[in-house]
Amino acid sequence: MTAVFDLADVRYAYRDTPALNGVSLTIEAGRRVALLGANGSGKSTLLRLLDGLYFPGGGTVTAFGAPLTAQSLADQAQAFAFRRRVGYVFQNADVQLFNPTVFDELAFGLLQLGLPRAEIRARVEAALEAFGLAPLRDRAPHRLSGGEKKRVALASVLILDPEVLLMDEPTAALDPRGAGEIIGMLSALRDSGRTVITATHDLDSLPEIADLAVVLQAGRVAAVGPVEDILADRDLLARTRLLMPHRLG
Repeated sequence: MTAVFDLADVRYAYRDTPALNGVSLTIEAGRRVALLGANGSGKSTLLRLLDGLYFPGGGTVTAFGAPLTAQSLADQAQAFAFRRRVGYVFQNADVQLFNPTVFDELAFGLLQLGLPRAEIRARVEAALEAFGLAPLRDRAPHRLSGGEKKRVALASVLILDPEVLLMDEPTAALDPRGAGEIIGMLSALRDSGRTVITATHDLDSLPEIADLAVVLQAGRVAAVGPVEDILADRDLLARTRLLMPHRLG
């Protein structure tokens, strides 16, 4: 399979605090990958490197066979091509939503692509229905519930039809119903052919959203394997602080 991302000895630090300490990892096209780890393990940092929001202090990141660097994204044409192929959904939806209505939020990215108005309207209407957002079309995003905001954020990215979807803790701070709706939407992407990379520490939803798991610990790759194998390795989950003590029995 073709590699979408290839990382070699990647390092990153926030000032003097290391976040990634020599990560080497290949992610193949079409895979559904979960980045697992306790808080502070490096999951979000790794996602932002894959999205070209951060750049490594050491090592290399390759995306679609080409180096992903500040210099490459400084070129407007290369940056536009990369952003069309990779979509990112932030952990905090409020960071991502800024338009006056839900309809405008979904239309925004399509407008940047210069699509005809009739096509934009048709795609937005279809997305509103597909994501259960039609009743909210004229609502201000900042007035929605947490689960509704997450759905709008996800819809605003998927409407652009990216090849790669990056998600940071998609169910964080949601009630069970809201979390279930998001997990259902991610599960529905199983046969889309899209590469989906999700940072999470929610083990319960793992089989629904991923086939391959990458376990991070203190900025290093502790394990890589099929989801079912990772979930069966209780020692690994305990060592990487992914299991509460009362769940070890």
